Amino acid sequence: MKLLNYTNTYFSIILLVLISVWAVVFYYAMFDEIYDSIDDGLDNRKMLLIARAKRDMHLLEKPQMDEYLYTVEKVDFEDYRGFKDTYRDTVMYMVNEKDFEPVRTLESVFNNNGQYYKIKLATSMVEEDDQIENLLKHTVILYLVLVLSILLINNFFLRKSWKPFYKLMDQMRNFKLESNTPIVYTPTKIEEFELLNQSVKKLLHKANATYSAQKQFIENASHELQTPLSIAINKLELLFEENQLSEDQAHQLQQVLENLERLTRLNKSLLLLSKIENQQFSEVENLDIKNLVLKILNDFAEMAEHKNLELAFSAEGNLHLHMNPDLAHILFSNLIKNALVHSIPDQKIEIYLSNIVFKISNYSENPSLKEKDLFERFEKYGTNENSTGLGLSIAKSIATQYGFTISYSIEKGKHGFSLKFE
Repeated sequence: MKLLNYTNTYFSIILLVLISVWAVVFYYAMFDEIYDSIDDGLDNRKMLLIARAKRDMHLLEKPQMDEYLYTVEKVDFEDYRGFKDTYRDTVMYMVNEKDFEPVRTLESVFNNNGQYYKIKLATSMVEEDDQIENLLKHTVILYLVLVLSILLINNFFLRKSWKPFYKLMDQMRNFKLESNTPIVYTPTKIEEFELLNQSVKKLLHKANATYSAQKQFIENASHELQTPLSIAINKLELLFEENQLSEDQAHQLQQVLENLERLTRLNKSLLLLSKIENQQFSEVENLDIKNLVLKILNDFAEMAEHKNLELAFSAEGNLHLHMNPDLAHILFSNLIKNALVHSIPDQKIEIYLSNIVFKISNYSENPSLKEKDLFERFEKYGTNENSTGLGLSIAKSIATQYGFTISYSIEKGKHGFSLKFE
């Protein structure tokens, strides 16, 4: 969810709560004012009628309400001693409406020439249900207008203020350390965005410096290690060829050579893994994956023949991927070589390729493997001492770089790897 929509959601919820509370408060305040005004009117009418009754005794003979909405009746003082003015809400049949409508009444007792009278006045009231309906309707309209106003302000005014932020995010989304593409910072008067620009600038400067130093270190370390290893292997091979060694010395020398060669392979694999993770293979081509797999199978044909393995390859569709050719070759080579190395002799290795997946499966004496550890560095299965334990880790890194999903499964002794292209 975008930040503008996120804030709009909270604004709308808060506004709904506030307007609802305001509507309730306004309703009670409005009716309190209405009652106060009506009661004042009733009290004023009472005083006028009492004053007129003292001049016109006929006004004191009105037991029934008529169009004037008041009654006067003589009462016993003892029954109404201490009586106070009483206001009530009730209903009364209205001829014009042909229905019972709400009215407000006032009952009071007054003295006229030593005689006590009870006067009752009535006046029309606002219909509460109609008033609630009107208030609810106008409250909803007010809420919608306010929410719409907020949306318009955010989308037409605030969006302009957020332009530097979005422009920076677009550049950061496509930024790659290996390409060294400069970031263009949009000048802004907003303090927070200017602080963001300065922070990103410092962060990228430090990241570029660290990346360059790491890249240089890896290349130098690999070169400096490779040279003495090659020299040591060459000297040991020359010493091995002199035929002046005892059988025990020759055996020990052979072990040293094997370890040095393994160290050489390990050094190359770690260098390759570091380059993949640092995304130093930036060149991309449109590769025909079927032809690439066929070429790799042809390269491993002698190894498969040595173990009497059948390479059963089938393909559907015509898959092309935009990849670095070296990484593509390494990815499929490692998966195929892994199957060849761990497969039981005299068996069949099944390889399948479509436009969405590459699958390879083989029978192995190894038990079910743990997928969560399978692609970790130096994770080794089987008895092959020459293995560096980096083949599947390299394949995983390449797949991750290109957004592919690599997974492992086993069924009835058949181990399988799937590479899904997304």
